[in-house]
Amino acid sequence: MIKVIAFDADDTLWVNEPFFREAEEEFASLMEGFMPRHSSIKELYLTEIGNLGLYGYGIKGFMLSMIQTALRISEHKIPVKAIDKILEIGYEMMQKPVEILPGVEEVLVALHDDYRLVMATKGDLVDQERKLKKSGLDHYFHHIEIMSEKKVADFAKLVRHLDVAPEEFLMMGNSLKSDVLPVLELGGHAIHIPYHITWEHERIEHEVKHDNFYQAENIIEVVGLIRGM
Repeated sequence: MIKVIAFDADDTLWVNEPFFREAEEEFASLMEGFMPRHSSIKELYLTEIGNLGLYGYGIKGFMLSMIQTALRISEHKIPVKAIDKILEIGYEMMQKPVEILPGVEEVLVALHDDYRLVMATKGDLVDQERKLKKSGLDHYFHHIEIMSEKKVADFAKLVRHLDVAPEEFLMMGNSLKSDVLPVLELGGHAIHIPYHITWEHERIEHEVKHDNFYQAENIIEVVGLIRGM
């Protein structure tokens, strides 16, 4: 039944979220003279969420949100050197090596000959293309889709482009909110592969129950799950 298998990228194929948590801690250190660490991190998160409609997801939007938050917290009294440090934090994030998660390439090799493989991820176009190229995994994928959002309409557009029915489409990733629920609503299949760090914006409170929903402890398990469908 399954013809196309789509993989999320960040924290499914390679490490991503820990870099943002490290950057948040550096930002909080810069803001200690104006606000307690936990409060400045909370303020930064609120700014990020408010800016998603303008900047989308990714490091560049995160940098702008840090600067905006720093100016607000400090009432525009923050030194220029601190703004320069924020830009440096973002630049260093974009220079991080791409660390492929354990088992990823083995799974791509195992599935490559029997299914059309797709990378479907949110984020900044240039940054995601950079990470994919540096990962060396690009040759495994039939199609690359870098999305501004992962909602039902976005996956419906992807499925139409791939010329498959929703029930022939399987998505896997670390976010129940973005990688699982929209695909299930569309009529496709989804496998959740949890990562040890989840961005607050991607968390949901309720349990997912659906005939087309599968849970894996790690990406290695998905080969057996798919073969058993």
